[in-house]
Amino acid sequence: MYKNSILIWLLLLLPLVTFSQVLKKNDDQTAKDKTKVSRSNDTKSATVSDSIATIDMYKIISIEKDTMYVDTALTIQSEYAENYLRKDIFGLLPLNNIGQTYNTLDYGMESYSPFPEFGFKAKHFAYMQVEDINYYNVATPFTDLFYRSVLEQGQIMDASITLNTSENLNFAIGYKGLRSIGKYINSISSNGNFRFITSYNTTDRRYKIKLHITAQDFSNQENGGIVNIENFESGKAPFTQRERLEVYLNDATSLLKGNRYFVDHTFRLSKDNPNSIVLHHRFNYENKFFEYTQATPTERFGEAFTSSINDKTRHNKMYNLLGAAYSNETFGDIEFYIEDYNYNYYYNSLVLGNDGNVTIPNSLSDRINTYGARYSYQKNKWKGSILLSNSISDQSLANIDISAKYTFDDKNIISLRYQNMNKLPDLNYRLYQSDYEKYNWYNENFKNEKINNFEVEARTKWATVSAQYTVLKDHLYFMDDALNLNPDATPALLVVPDQYDNTINYLSIKANKEFKFWKLALDNTVLYQQVDQQENILNVPEFVTRNTLYFSDHYFKKALYIQTGFTFQYFTKYYGNDYNPLIGEFYIQDSKKIGDYPLIDFFINAKIKQFRMFLKAEHFNSGFTGYKYYSTPNQPYRDFTVRFGVIWDFFT
Repeated sequence: MYKNSILIWLLLLLPLVTFSQVLKKNDDQTAKDKTKVSRSNDTKSATVSDSIATIDMYKIISIEKDTMYVDTALTIQSEYAENYLRKDIFGLLPLNNIGQTYNTLDYGMESYSPFPEFGFKAKHFAYMQVEDINYYNVATPFTDLFYRSVLEQGQIMDASITLNTSENLNFAIGYKGLRSIGKYINSISSNGNFRFITSYNTTDRRYKIKLHITAQDFSNQENGGIVNIENFESGKAPFTQRERLEVYLNDATSLLKGNRYFVDHTFRLSKDNPNSIVLHHRFNYENKFFEYTQATPTERFGEAFTSSINDKTRHNKMYNLLGAAYSNETFGDIEFYIEDYNYNYYYNSLVLGNDGNVTIPNSLSDRINTYGARYSYQKNKWKGSILLSNSISDQSLANIDISAKYTFDDKNIISLRYQNMNKLPDLNYRLYQSDYEKYNWYNENFKNEKINNFEVEARTKWATVSAQYTVLKDHLYFMDDALNLNPDATPALLVVPDQYDNTINYLSIKANKEFKFWKLALDNTVLYQQVDQQENILNVPEFVTRNTLYFSDHYFKKALYIQTGFTFQYFTKYYGNDYNPLIGEFYIQDSKKIGDYPLIDFFINAKIKQFRMFLKAEHFNSGFTGYKYYSTPNQPYRDFTVRFGVIWDFFT
């Protein structure tokens, strides 16, 4: 282990030594850097450049056709995104090991689909959905390598490569793997994510296609949290060795696995006229399963039917969209479409009552058909869309989504969004089977969830401010029913789905502002949330804040760029949701508040050309600000640890 650590550090320091000697030009630290990427042929007398590409020739394109450029800059935003999810996780509170789930502090991060989804949402934070897959168009092959250390043994590796075989055809392939032992008993994470991506358009751009295939698996040992939180909070030996703390589950494992095959393609009928009819087809086939295994049943979840637990929930869906749009350069695009959504959600068993009749069926399946229209407009400084959809089949399903954005200039943008949704319940609320007796339910009477959502955001040169107001009716959630069934059964945990008949009003205001002076900067993000409800159903902290003070400068004739500083995070006390690994969901509770503790990190980041290195002392204040930091009521947040990471981009 010692020799391996030395080797890793030598590999990390080698680029610093090498590049600091050869690079003479300043690398601009902005996302709009026009850095030239050159390929050359060696000759006896000189190196001659045979092609030059600017960074805006390396395009990243979303499924909604928004275009970004490859960004190799070292900014505070790249520091925030240097994590397992590879995005800014402000508003998410990770559990103690890498690759586990996240508790949600910012409810505004929730997203909804009107269709009934698989459920098991606590297991889906790292699961790449259709909208998470990007497509590429690059001048030369582009490779992105990401590495980060974890807790105890293991690592995170994310590698991808994309290339254009011609101006019209692009291929990309990537894999992200994780293995982390963790600090606590029975907490190993082992996850994998493979994606194959391609896009093509004809030279006249009449036909365009985007296609991807993903294979994802997320395996976690589940310990259910620590039994005696007093031992953890004492801060005394031997409990500072976290493997000495007793946990609820010693042999439980959960696994989410899914494969997806996705195609989106369009064909413009007119060859020369841009004002034309465009035919559109989208196809998505996805199969998943969630499995919970445990060698020995525990009293934590009540009585069991069997001597070992093996719960497996299977799901597959097939989605087709057929549409025809009229595209006009002056007035925008209007598309009329129909959708066909077919799903199967099932188990390989039935649950019988004492009389021999079926009490819990083994499957749910349905076909949902909808019709809709979408209008989109993008010209000059305006961009907007209106989407209306409703069900043709018997199910009551509807969605209205209106958005608009006006760009004054690069630094001043205002956007608005309104969404009104009549959502069918997710499938694990309606049906669940388990080898644990009390974790079996079949609910036919749940109503559709009604969601009204208003959002506004202003990005200005002075600050970025956003506000969200959401009204929820017939909100579905999970709750602990143990006290209702048996008030004397403490440590029993009997989580069941429930529906809140009253209205929940949610308001949030978030602001971000960075102050700069000399080579110092102070980046601030503050979130305020308020919930109006008659019971503690939707629980969030009132205030969440993140403040980063950092110093930046160039060294070695501007070949090396350094960024170092402190990040302070804090959220007020609230009744944080607890996590139930058996059903892969969070559930509400109002017996213990978490929060009101500081999280302070120290970091040093460095950049040379396209090589970026990140070194961080995470939560270094844990030893002197008290051991009352929790991610859930009985799962502690991470202790002080030192981790490092690397992002290395290659343009070849």
